[in-house]
Amino acid sequence: MKSNLLSKLETSTASMSKGHKKIAAYILQNYDKAAFMTASALGEKVGTSESTVVRFASELGFKGYPELQKELQQLIKSKLTAVQRMEVSQSLIGDNDIVRTVLTGDIELIRETAEQTSKTDFKNAVDAINNAKKIYILGVRSSAALASFLAFYFNLVFDSVVLVDTSSASEMFEQMFRINENDVCIAISFPRYSKQTVNALRFIQDRKATIISITDTADSPMAPYTDHLLVAKSNMASVVDSLVAPLSLINALIVSVTLSKKEEVYNNFNDLESIWDKYQVYEKDEANADE
Repeated sequence: MKSNLLSKLETSTASMSKGHKKIAAYILQNYDKAAFMTASALGEKVGTSESTVVRFASELGFKGYPELQKELQQLIKSKLTAVQRMEVSQSLIGDNDIVRTVLTGDIELIRETAEQTSKTDFKNAVDAINNAKKIYILGVRSSAALASFLAFYFNLVFDSVVLVDTSSASEMFEQMFRINENDVCIAISFPRYSKQTVNALRFIQDRKATIISITDTADSPMAPYTDHLLVAKSNMASVVDSLVAPLSLINALIVSVTLSKKEEVYNNFNDLESIWDKYQVYEKDEANADE
C-alpha cells in the first residue's frame, strides 16, 4: 500500500511542469535518498534549481521543502529494510563523529517530543492508568525493552500489572483474553511497526478496554484503535531505532503516576526497602557497612 505522498505524486505528475516532473520522478524512484537531500542537492541531482524544488514542495501543499523532507523521512522509517537503513546511515554520518552525531540527534528528538506532547492527552492517559482494574503492557521486538522497563516500575506501584509475553502470537491472545472495559492496555510500537501489535489492539478494542498507545506519529497504524495517543519522536540510527525520546516519555509517565499516588507509593517503597535490606538485594555502601 502506497503512502498518501507517493500516491499524490503519481496522480499529479501529468499536470506538472517539466522541472517538477523530474523531481517527482526522482522521488518516486529514490525516496529513500531524497529524504535526506537538501533542496539544493535534490535540484542538482535532477538538473533543476533549488528554487524549483522549493516551489515543487509548495505546490504539493507543504509550507516549505523541510516539511516535504520530514514526510519523506517518516515514510522511509516504516519501509526501509535493515540493509537499506545501513546504506542511509552511512551516507548521513559519513566520516562524522558517530558518538556526537547520534547523541545530538537523540537530544533533538527529546526536545521535539517535549514541545509536541499534549498535556491533555498525557493527563488523560495517567487518569486512565490510575482508574484501571488491571494494566496490560504490550511491546514487540525492540519495543519489548520499553514495555519491560515500564512494567518493572508499575509492578512496584500497582497490584495488577501484566507484561504480555509476545514470543508467541497465540499465547499473547491467551494472556489477554480476560481483558475488559475495566482494564487498560499500554501498547508501544515504533517503525518498523509490528503487525502483531496492531492485531492485538484490534482484539483489545473489541473487548472495550482502554488503549493507550506510545508511538511516533498520529499517522501510526496504532492510532485508529487508540483512546489516548502519546507521541514520542524516534529516528533511525543505522539498523537500530533511536528510542531515547520514547523512554524519556515513559519515565515521565512513571513519575506522573507515582506522584498522583504519593501516599500509596511511599508505603510500598517503605515495605520494599525493608525487604531489600533483609534479603540483601542491593550492595551496601562499604563505608557504612559496619555501622
